[in-house]
Amino acid sequence: MSTAVTDPGVAMTTLMTPEGKRDPYPLYEALRAYGPLLRLGPDQLVVTGHAECFRALREPRLLSTDGSVQDRMMPGWRDHSSWVWLAQNMLFSNSPDHERYRRFFSGAFTPRRMSGMRPVVEGLIDGLIDRLAGLGADGAPVDFMAEFAFRVPMAVMGALLGIPEEDQAAFRGPVGDITTALEPIRDLSQLDRGDVGMDRMAAYFTELAAARRAEPRDDLVSAMTRARDESGELSEEELIANFMLLLVAGTEAPMDLIGNALRLAFDHPGHADALREDPGLAPGYIEETLRFDPAAQALNRVAATDMEFFGVPLTAGTKVTLLIAAGNRDPRRFPDPLRFDPYRTGNHALTFSGGAHFCLGAALARMQAETALPRLLRRFPGLGPAGEPTFRDQLVQRGFDRLPVKCG
Repeated sequence: MSTAVTDPGVAMTTLMTPEGKRDPYPLYEALRAYGPLLRLGPDQLVVTGHAECFRALREPRLLSTDGSVQDRMMPGWRDHSSWVWLAQNMLFSNSPDHERYRRFFSGAFTPRRMSGMRPVVEGLIDGLIDRLAGLGADGAPVDFMAEFAFRVPMAVMGALLGIPEEDQAAFRGPVGDITTALEPIRDLSQLDRGDVGMDRMAAYFTELAAARRAEPRDDLVSAMTRARDESGELSEEELIANFMLLLVAGTEAPMDLIGNALRLAFDHPGHADALREDPGLAPGYIEETLRFDPAAQALNRVAATDMEFFGVPLTAGTKVTLLIAAGNRDPRRFPDPLRFDPYRTGNHALTFSGGAHFCLGAALARMQAETALPRLLRRFPGLGPAGEPTFRDQLVQRGFDRLPVKCG
């Protein structure tokens, strides 16, 4: 940000601008100056503290934005398919539906299953690195986000869910469109793009589930469709809604993690050299990336009842904005928090949420980034930027739209 912002209302407004989304961190610090909890009017609380975000993510009286919450906050949302589908997945649900969805899908992400995915992940990444080498031959610039960072998690989720390889590249548009529905909106027409992406993806998974009923395979769509038909625990719409969540979250979060991790390697060549020489440093490097420049910047909660939170009285319906990326830089929790330090100990980023809503795919996302980055740096010693990156015009799920690189 070129101009210092001190007024909290102005800081929040500026966060919604393209400039604010490109570099939100000075705005978080401006908000933090007012304390870890900041009231913006009678019905909004902004949270910048690590301890406060940590508690809020585990507070059952702070609700996720499910359908009943949206009825109060966003009248008319039921006319938009993006939120009709979102309100039927585990991310945007509360008890008892959340427990039902989570119980049904949690078996897909057990430590044993994730460990078994490692050879698959390594093989897919090696193949995509070979492809990147071909695209970047003779110094040709390559868009890292489109040609690698997206393709890695898409291939992994494709293998897990059973999406044929020939269908995978076409998902980048719908995945990006759907995430726009998660952004703060001023009028419902801003959901139109998300509606189109969601409709395309819903139609695809409806057809895929029907195909797997007719001819089951060794993939999650086959297994989960069979389990739904046998148990009746989910409706058909809930099954499809959660398939879409798995694909969108399982693609977008690792894609942005890989992109952000590489950009930090460009900014910190000494750490990149260390990682190139010792891939065993990757877990610390990726954990610090999750803290320092996370894709997930903010989450919303709503007070279910009149309550007190860290001594602040909240009335039922108060919107609680958790700026988790600000919490990740809270100096009360992290010494020298504005410094990127892959050797930091006791790291505990808020990026994958927490409590009942902790991300089921967190281990798989980490695995992909920890595998990809050292192998990229070793294969391409001269890997570097080939132009200025561009960011998506989003804050809640922040990341690069394009990241031009040369392989060296």
